[in-house]
Amino acid sequence: MIKKIFSLIVAIVLMAAVPASAKKPGEKVGLEFPELSYDFGTIEGGEGKYVVHEFTFNNTGDGAVAVISAIASCGCTRPEYTRKPVAPGKTGKVKVTFNTAGQKGEINKDIKLRLRSANGKSEQVTLRIAGIVVPPTAK
Repeated sequence: MIKKIFSLIVAIVLMAAVPASAKKPGEKVGLEFPELSYDFGTIEGGEGKYVVHEFTFNNTGDGAVAVISAIASCGCTRPEYTRKPVAPGKTGKVKVTFNTAGQKGEINKDIKLRLRSANGKSEQVTLRIAGIVVPPTAK
């Protein structure tokens, strides 16, 4: 009997909590990234050799969203991003440039994006680039 009462109380509490945590219109950050990671495969390293990948995102929310910062996990990786807020239904970009100088072997670099919607909601998204850097070929 006590177990049944306890189960009933737990069920009521859970049901009451769902509407409180559900998102209301205007609260959705709403950026969709078709890809969160990119593998360059095998990259020839060396001074002055860079590889670039461009991540795109779509604003599927109901308000403008801005990327307010993009921080790479190391100095060899440089992110550039759409600076203006992206309107609903529009697309933005994050261009990531990786400098192969001084790198060798497997690489995994993260780029942490901080996003903020027009209504003040914020979230973080992590993008990743990977690959294998090999020594430059002799010429």
